[in-house]
Amino acid sequence: MKKVFVLIAMLSLGAMSWAEESRDAALERLHHAALVLHEVMATPDKGIPQEVIEHAKCIAVIPHLIKGGFIIGAEGGRGVATCRTDHGWSAPAFFDVEGGNWGLQIGAEGIDVVMVVQNDHGMQRLLGDKFELGADASVAAGPVGRHASADTDWKMNAEILTYSRAKGLFAGLTLNGAAVHQDHDAMRAFYGHDVGFREALYGHIPPPPDSMGFLDAVRAAREQAKAAGE
Repeated sequence: MKKVFVLIAMLSLGAMSWAEESRDAALERLHHAALVLHEVMATPDKGIPQEVIEHAKCIAVIPHLIKGGFIIGAEGGRGVATCRTDHGWSAPAFFDVEGGNWGLQIGAEGIDVVMVVQNDHGMQRLLGDKFELGADASVAAGPVGRHASADTDWKMNAEILTYSRAKGLFAGLTLNGAAVHQDHDAMRAFYGHDVGFREALYGHIPPPPDSMGFLDAVRAAREQAKAAGE
């Protein structure tokens, strides 16, 4: 009987340790996503245009996707998203992405990915449990610079604009075929209980203090884009 109690205790401690590690991983994801946005917008001539940021319904970041080769056939990455609400940017939602053609990235090993959801339909896809870019939601490489050219169709035809940064080079990204799905484990680890994407991204719960660094980076990106465009 004593051995049984010891085994139960060990399993309980192991589960607690796993939960702490998972939350640490979620916090690290938020931290790196914030850094990506700060660094991308630090060079406005090569960043996300003012019009794209101001028009954004949601912003999602996949920090430091690892994959080598000439043309990236991505195996996976982990990201975090926030959406605009009547009260500001929402609490974060964690997601995974896998598969797809990640466009031309010569010799790249570490790739940061930014996805800008442009309308309500794109947001509805993000709220689903899983969707495929290019099939369930239209996707296009986003324009780069202080302003988005008026003669492009970025606003009319793309529900989601995608960008990549590799070795300091920031550019629009072809991201067809990638599957995006909710990371339930990260959501549970970060919030301490089951929280759905709709609950978080619709602003039904307040953003936890640990998410403020990422949300501040999103707000700062918008302000930097606005200042650069003036």
